[in-house]
Amino acid sequence: MSNYKIIFLDIDGTVLRPDDQIDNSTKTAIAIAQQKGIEVFLATGRPLHEISDIAEELKIQSYIGYNGAYAVHNGKDILNVPMKTSTVKSFVTIAKKLKNEMVLYSRKENLFTSMEDADVQTFMNIFHMKKNKLYSSENLDPILGITLIKLNENDPPLYEKDESIHLSRVNLNGLNNCYDVIQDTVNKGFAVTKVLEYLNIKKEDAIAFGDGMNDKEMLSAVGEGFAMGNADPKLFAYAKHRTTEVTNSGIFNGLKTLGILNEINSTSDYLTALVEKD
Repeated sequence: MSNYKIIFLDIDGTVLRPDDQIDNSTKTAIAIAQQKGIEVFLATGRPLHEISDIAEELKIQSYIGYNGAYAVHNGKDILNVPMKTSTVKSFVTIAKKLKNEMVLYSRKENLFTSMEDADVQTFMNIFHMKKNKLYSSENLDPILGITLIKLNENDPPLYEKDESIHLSRVNLNGLNNCYDVIQDTVNKGFAVTKVLEYLNIKKEDAIAFGDGMNDKEMLSAVGEGFAMGNADPKLFAYAKHRTTEVTNSGIFNGLKTLGILNEINSTSDYLTALVEKD
């Protein structure tokens, strides 16, 4: 077995089930990995100011957020790459013309182009977003990420005319008209590579799990990339492994195939791991 040293975990559809709960098997896997000295990062498209409850429940203190634009290791910022102001202004203009909505993520707030639109409210509710504010062109905060909302089938190519940008459909039921804006050079894979360099960890000793197309670069940036069984079918081409669904112990089963959890077979083992971890 390789000397695995770090695990990167997407949140929605990977750590979180559709009912917004975290499976006990996932908690087991993370607790045992940490007990063995393996670093665990949450790696999400979400803004970091909206994931504190998830991180606290899992006792994780290291994160990649905003689809790779920001990274924190044990409370220390190690990566901060805002989007170009010209890109942000261009997307706001396109969205207004197409009657799309969008949320722009700063380090502290979610800036929505509308607070009343039904699709926007659905988006807020699904992700339990709390730090919301109406976007203004006078906003001077650096924008770390964007999600486009309420797109029609023919809209995505109009945003992708910028060759350094591509869109990734949000892989959650009820949000088929929503797309994350992914920078070709600043994405989860870019952030993973920077974290590995910072911690002096080889790619071969890194593991990642994801379910959406915004995870493809991340799965390619590690030695052991797992696509969840519920993943976007297009993601499987970028993953070395395919595990079971988030509702069927996907993270646990994936780590077990690598030999990390071979001694864990029951809930009592899980509880023992948590006691030892605390």
